[in-house]
Amino acid sequence: MKVGNAQVSLQHANFIINKGNATARDVISLIEKVRKKVEGKFAISLELELEVI
Repeated sequence: MKVGNAQVSLQHANFIINKGNATARDVISLIEKVRKKVEGKFAISLELELEVI
């Protein structure tokens, strides 16, 4: 899964890779996309372990 130049790692789904000049907006959008997909498929709401400021 990818948004802009931010991509979920193929080796470990808990890591986001910057494929080149990914913006903070790319990363945040990717996080939201993953959270929505997991919630839709498994009815589980993922909580962030980090705080975006």
